[in-house]
Amino acid sequence: MVLAQEQIAQFHEQGFLVFDPGLDEAFVDDLKEKVFVHYDPAFQANPTFPTRLQDLWKRVDEVRQLAVHDNVLQALEQLLGRRARPFQTLNFPTGTRQAAHSDTIHFNSLPHGYMAGVWVALEDITPDNGPLIYYPGSHKLPEMSMQDFGLEPGYEHYREYEEMMREHIELNGLKPQLGTIRKGEALIWHANLIHGGAPQTDPTLSRHSQVTHYYFADCQYYIPMRSTADKPHIREPEWVTFEPYAEPVESGLPPTPSLLRRVVNKLRRSIG
Repeated sequence: MVLAQEQIAQFHEQGFLVFDPGLDEAFVDDLKEKVFVHYDPAFQANPTFPTRLQDLWKRVDEVRQLAVHDNVLQALEQLLGRRARPFQTLNFPTGTRQAAHSDTIHFNSLPHGYMAGVWVALEDITPDNGPLIYYPGSHKLPEMSMQDFGLEPGYEHYREYEEMMREHIELNGLKPQLGTIRKGEALIWHANLIHGGAPQTDPTLSRHSQVTHYYFADCQYYIPMRSTADKPHIREPEWVTFEPYAEPVESGLPPTPSLLRRVVNKLRRSIG
């Protein structure tokens, strides 16, 4: 077992858990270096330019390896009692400054509650470089949909959702806490934990991290932001693969150059 019973109890009581998945430091450094070159050129020229990379696991295999790391998957199964599988990765070079929200507005499951996020620090996260901010115990509050806030579904109303969430936090007297964790540590949060990105007090600092979102087995998955009370917007996740990613080949079409390179490199390794 990866987690102790005390850690599992903390997760269910507070809605989050910090643990050490046992990552090799050289692996973390290699991942960070390989991801860095893919960031927007505007960020390369100006480190304060906000940027992120979604689903880079298809191009940087270390991102995929972290998403399917066995200790992370075991920890998630201990926490929720079902097999976990990643469906999205996000890589960040700086703090997000993201407004407080619950992931249940973006991702959810039927039955509810079988989604979790894992945030891995690729360098030390301090109060100065834009740590995660979260509200312990907020996962126990009812899940708030667009309809609960009196809003129409759709991402065009997301700013209104953020305003309503600020009022929701004040109304419930929630107190924030900063996710200041060490390089290589992971923070797992419950789908309904309210969280966001704290301000970056020193804009010259980096805050390299990877977020992976996970669904759990034997559920149906949907997008609450696009759903109504009687009609969930069902989604078919694109699962992160347990083997190195290979681009799909459409029937009748030749493989792409990147796929050909993968095949050639694999043949070279087998021969050599």
